[in-house]
Amino acid sequence: MGVAAELLACLGVAVMRNVYDRLHYLGASTAVGPFLILAALIVREGFNSQTLDAIAAVGILFLAGPLLVHATARAARRVDVGDVRARPEERE
Repeated sequence: MGVAAELLACLGVAVMRNVYDRLHYLGASTAVGPFLILAALIVREGFNSQTLDAIAAVGILFLAGPLLVHATARAARRVDVGDVRARPEERE
């Protein structure tokens, strides 16, 4: 299921038309797939030093992923519009 989630996220990134839609799939690829793969690893191997390393890696992905998506969206907005603040017509 984790590999299927990652493939779906990759497909979404490839198919979507603009950067903002692609970022939604990118965010899912750092949370859903790695968590499912980690769960499978824990079920198969139990808790040992390798699974603790995997837990740390997935934790970093889970925490840093949204921050990177947000920073990328702000950079894309700055390139597209010139400013990250909402324009008057976008406020409602």
